[in-house]
Amino acid sequence: MTPASAADPKRWWALAVIALAQLMVILDGTIVNIALPSAQRALGMPDADRQWVITAYTLAFGGLLLLGGRIADLVGRKRAFVIGLAGFAMASALGGAAAGPGTLFAARALQGAFAAVLAPSALSLLTTTFTDPRERAKAFGVYGALAGGGSGAGLLVGGLLTEYLNWRWCLYVNVPVALAALIGAQVFLRDRSGRPGGHLDVPGVLLGSGGLVALVYGFSEAGPRGWTSPWVAAPLMAGVLLLAAFVWWQHRAAGPLLPLRIFRDRSRAGAFATMGLATIGMFGVFLFLTYYFQAVLGYPPVRTGLAFMPVSVGIVIGATQIAARLLPRTAPHTLMASGMVLAAAGMVLLSRLTVHAQYVPHVLPGLLLVGLGMGLTFMPVYATATVGVPTQDTGAASAALTTVQQIGASLGTVLLNTIATGATGRHSRAHGPADSGTALAEAMVHGFSVAYWCSAGVLLFAALVAALTVRRGKPSQAGSKPSA
Repeated sequence: MTPASAADPKRWWALAVIALAQLMVILDGTIVNIALPSAQRALGMPDADRQWVITAYTLAFGGLLLLGGRIADLVGRKRAFVIGLAGFAMASALGGAAAGPGTLFAARALQGAFAAVLAPSALSLLTTTFTDPRERAKAFGVYGALAGGGSGAGLLVGGLLTEYLNWRWCLYVNVPVALAALIGAQVFLRDRSGRPGGHLDVPGVLLGSGGLVALVYGFSEAGPRGWTSPWVAAPLMAGVLLLAAFVWWQHRAAGPLLPLRIFRDRSRAGAFATMGLATIGMFGVFLFLTYYFQAVLGYPPVRTGLAFMPVSVGIVIGATQIAARLLPRTAPHTLMASGMVLAAAGMVLLSRLTVHAQYVPHVLPGLLLVGLGMGLTFMPVYATATVGVPTQDTGAASAALTTVQQIGASLGTVLLNTIATGATGRHSRAHGPADSGTALAEAMVHGFSVAYWCSAGVLLFAALVAALTVRRGKPSQAGSKPSA
């Protein structure tokens, strides 16, 4: 029987629309970072409050993903996709026109909330549009390339817009992109309507979203306040307790927000674990290299963004030209484990950087290995985690995978930053007062080196998890039948 995807002549245009929307969401996670100093000066934002430009987005996005995924299952994936796009565009316009910090914070939170509806509906649309194994591999190759490489591209785009226009265009740019995707969605996307008679699991929303918000907030505050601060310990403890209660409730709810049957398949659970570990180990590279390029090597914003492009290029090549071609005839765990080993090797190379390093011979090889490794990993992870999921649960499964990625990024950034900061302090104390700029730079680079070694360890552990848990075949649907 001909696969459903092969019957739709517009499916590749649908992929372009989905990819455009996904790229917008991924870019917005980093595009504002480089514009932040300019926005702070323009709006008179205190130093203590500037982190909320980033935190407001990550809190809303990470905390509401499970809700957004279930909304997509209930009202229909295309409808949720359109709602997310329209809301994201309006929130971006509001942020670009902000006259004060409060408006900018609110706009960023709204962006995160609508992104939480948009991202899982985009992934679930991709899952249901492409069912033929070879076409599915190509489509997920594109999606994996965007998911992994978009963060690096966001730094470049943010630098260009800030330097040649102004910081507001880092938000305004989303409006024409979203409008183009909205037009494309109406023309090319196909989807059945939502589940008639379905209802939202309100206790699950309160427990799950509350737990995720508490965790993301605790991680975001751990950097500036330290792990022992009550403003960190209390949210983290509350998040763990709320999520434990959420799991307990999902076993009993008639229409659960996150059906736990999704995780019963070993390969799918292994793909989720691999994604979480990969993002924990990966996100330090953007954080530390941003400081390394600007504070140690003296790069301006645009050159900093360009310096990250090999990561994005490596991810695109790894996902679309290698993994997408190999997945139809290669075991997913082989690609995932190989990718994590390559990325770990890249981190080891980056750990050898010094204050006098040059970009091409010393930085570039590590970036290319990290990019290729992530591309090899992300593409089969997305494909394995979503194949075999019942149609009525694709939104929830997509949201859960994106949530794992978001939590991993938040946790990895904080943990690796804590490790790097501690190593920098110990180096300074061991080598006497750091009175000169060179001594400060050497201590900073030593801290980055220690963190890169830790990243390599996490990525090697991810390779082991993938090799041991992900089976050769696709995930089965055992245990995945909808509850009565």
